[in-house]
Amino acid sequence: MDIGQNVGEINMGGIGDDDLESKSFGGENQDGGSGEDDQDSNRNKARKRRYHRHTQHQIQEMETFFKECPHPDEKQRRELSRELGLEPLQIKFWFQNKRTQLKLRTENERLRAENLRYREAISNSSCPSCKGPTAGLGEMSFDEQHLRHENTRLREEIERMSALAANYAGKTMVNYNSTNCNGTEAAPVVTPSSLQLGVGADVYGGGGGGDHVSDKQVAFDVAFQAMEELTRLAQMGEPLWSQGMDPTTYVLNEEEYLRTFPTAFGLRPPVFRCEASRQTALVMISNTDLVQILMDVNQWITAFAGIISKATTLEILSEGISGDYNGALQMMSAEFQVLSPLVPTREAHFVRYCKHYGDGTWAVVDVSLDSFYPCPPVRCRRRPSGCLIQEMPNDYSKVTWIEHVEVDDRGVHNIYRPLVNSGLAFGAKRWLSTLSRHCERFANAVAENPPPTLIIGNNVIISLEGRRGMFKLAERMAISFCCGVSASTAHTWTTISGSGADDIRVMTQKSIDDPGRPPGIALSAATSFWVPVPPKTVFDLLRHQQYRNEWDILSNGGAIQQIAHIPTGQDDGNCMSLLRVNDVNGNQNNMLILQESCIDPTGSFVIYAPVDALAMDMVLGGADPDYVALLPSGFAILPDGPITGHGAIVGEAGSGGSLVTVAFQILVDSAPNAKLSIGSVATVNNLITCTVEKIKAAVGGDQYT
Repeated sequence: MDIGQNVGEINMGGIGDDDLESKSFGGENQDGGSGEDDQDSNRNKARKRRYHRHTQHQIQEMETFFKECPHPDEKQRRELSRELGLEPLQIKFWFQNKRTQLKLRTENERLRAENLRYREAISNSSCPSCKGPTAGLGEMSFDEQHLRHENTRLREEIERMSALAANYAGKTMVNYNSTNCNGTEAAPVVTPSSLQLGVGADVYGGGGGGDHVSDKQVAFDVAFQAMEELTRLAQMGEPLWSQGMDPTTYVLNEEEYLRTFPTAFGLRPPVFRCEASRQTALVMISNTDLVQILMDVNQWITAFAGIISKATTLEILSEGISGDYNGALQMMSAEFQVLSPLVPTREAHFVRYCKHYGDGTWAVVDVSLDSFYPCPPVRCRRRPSGCLIQEMPNDYSKVTWIEHVEVDDRGVHNIYRPLVNSGLAFGAKRWLSTLSRHCERFANAVAENPPPTLIIGNNVIISLEGRRGMFKLAERMAISFCCGVSASTAHTWTTISGSGADDIRVMTQKSIDDPGRPPGIALSAATSFWVPVPPKTVFDLLRHQQYRNEWDILSNGGAIQQIAHIPTGQDDGNCMSLLRVNDVNGNQNNMLILQESCIDPTGSFVIYAPVDALAMDMVLGGADPDYVALLPSGFAILPDGPITGHGAIVGEAGSGGSLVTVAFQILVDSAPNAKLSIGSVATVNNLITCTVEKIKAAVGGDQYT
């Protein structure tokens, strides 16, 4: 058999852009006679589908757009159709065909290269055992060639599985190439696992000569096995899963897990602690929209800004089938946070794999590759974690979320340890609660007929465009707040040594050309503390404008007036507000306060930022909110142990109190190149210390319970 004539001979030369045709709408046939009378013939021809050959101008414009965006969304396709005089479906088909064409060309090139390697290998081959020449393929029958090819494939499969097994057990592997080329038996060859010979150096940026093809194969193998484990974990019950102290969350029985899934992804390091939880909830989002959020790293960060401090897609190993995410595989790196400088972030490297089961069910799984690749020491490993997403009526989804990690969390401060050890700080309930709140907020942001919102004092109803601009501005404010609170190293803040008390984290950031931040030097200060009252009590104190003077030093005793209120969720505490501060003489200034408060079963936030009144009027009039300068401050309020609702404590891990993080961002100099003065640091330290004391004094009363 001549491999040169049978492998990879796909001729792409005849496929050109003119052949990326789209059809008009009506029938299935091309133009041609129908054999009926003229009237019926004309009527049939009008219904028949005709091939449409695009003009050179249309092809050139779509080619140019394709280079920038090979996957245009519906809005972009409509715009192209208007510009080029084509139907949106014609645009869609052209882009689909173009992507298919590129894939075929890539596959053809791969097959041709493989063909050349085969020819060279055949011409230079020799038996590894007897060192003699191999029999030429031309001397073999077709059946013998087929059997040898099948034997080679089976040996490769056995070797790959043996390599995985050897890596799990920490032993050498056996090469099952048990026959010589002349058919005689050869002694098995014992070699180290290929997974331990520098594979994966490209992924983690290390030196060495890792084989990238082998890297991808290992990543796919691990991802497939992780997907199988995730689906089983989502469906199994006791004794593998048992109800935790929180009745809505299930925790993993580690002994039963090791019996069911025996060390499939490597043994746990000695100092690491296992943390695994599962929760199921009905979420206001379609299954495909949720898959889009999880597979697009920017959308993932936005939806879970309070949990993810940074995330990067290192490499896309597979884009999936037919333009969707079915079969997509990505190499990723992410850092997970609790909004407190007293809890170290958890950084992990992992692959994310997406699969569609065909009945409206999707699954997305993460799994770390640290057991398989040599990489820098890590403090967090993700065992198969992710979610099973089932389609429900009315664009809802039933989501089963599993969070399973091994982590070295010895750096956690003592006041946060009960919360972290309970699994609530990073567990499945927090992920699902955050997702549900994000979906509620998004539904309110895009609502076509929301309840009218009146600006008190001006008697002006906020327009639909102004409402959406306000949502977008508040979203950016919340993301910026999260960047300055946690112990993440992902952001461009510089920690100041010797800046004050050990429990206050002070950082600086210079802003020059960022339209979303005022130019100059901004100082950020954050600290966390405990108060002996439930989180709901603290949340109500901090979000209500009538209590603001009890803790807000910067309001200088002025009256706080709420001039606009927009709900962002079903709970009354989930809302955006516009506040006006009047001085002690009742005079208004030109500054407003944009505030967003939100609460879910795992915690709550109150985030605010001063906004120029003129800039806010422009946003409410439909202007781009990205050009409004913000320096947000605020609070993150968490329970000090496991909870069942807004502050109801169960078990003995917590005492019923709250863990409060307070953070300020203040512009200390409008010149970006100015030197930071010691007085500025002292002022911010004093501000945050006084605020903490005022909050502790305020929650001593009973007016908020």
